[in-house]
Amino acid sequence: MDIKGRVKKIRLDCLLVERGLAETRQRAQALILSGVVLVGDRPAEKAGIPVPADAEIRIRGENNPYVSRGGLKLRGALDAFGLSVEGLVALDVGASTGGFTDCLLQAGAARVYAVDVGYGQLAWKLREDPRVVSIERTNIRHYDGAGIAEGIDIAVVDASFISLKLIIPPVLKLIRGGAVLLVLVKPQFEVGKGEVGKRGVVRDPELHRQVLCGIESFCRGLGLTVLGSCESPLTGPAGNREFFICLRKPPEGGTAGDTGDNGWA
Repeated sequence: MDIKGRVKKIRLDCLLVERGLAETRQRAQALILSGVVLVGDRPAEKAGIPVPADAEIRIRGENNPYVSRGGLKLRGALDAFGLSVEGLVALDVGASTGGFTDCLLQAGAARVYAVDVGYGQLAWKLREDPRVVSIERTNIRHYDGAGIAEGIDIAVVDASFISLKLIIPPVLKLIRGGAVLLVLVKPQFEVGKGEVGKRGVVRDPELHRQVLCGIESFCRGLGLTVLGSCESPLTGPAGNREFFICLRKPPEGGTAGDTGDNGWA
């Protein structure tokens, strides 16, 4: 929202790319012109029309029960690691439109604290949900936890244009001992600039392996237990392969490798 409390507006084609509904603006424009992009329940006719950043947008014919593709990514990871979030309190770092938040709620989370450095992006249905606490204009690296009134059982992270090595340490300060941390690894933001190919895509499987091993080693150095990794069921913008790493913070007074009481390790 702007300083007057109004939700900011964004070009529709840009918003489709931002939410991961189209890989490029050209693809977004093609979808809009083909009449399959719905804003609310009405087909959009022009790619350049300004729409609220939290507008409900969907692609006709796509089977996505969440507000963005991020929900499908997280659902795949929860299934891959056999994680249940029923009744848990969650922290969503880099919430944006709220795909991860939506997935957590539909999977039974009791509450989700949705943190994002931007504002006016969280989907309206999530803003209105009493189980969601929206914490906007907040850089997680400098966040002291103000507004979080209970222990965090699981944290999920989807951040762009920054390395996870800068995100994970401050997140650890916000979650309880024994909590699970599920991070989305985007290799294009972890490798050196010279290793990113055309259109910002990292295609070399060896670089993917190096990134995953590097993040896992970094996390072990922080005292975390690495529970596993898996590839995201969906690619990122421009076709970048993405991966999830599942981690667990040691129980209070425990050490990495302790099981704790959640049964996930």
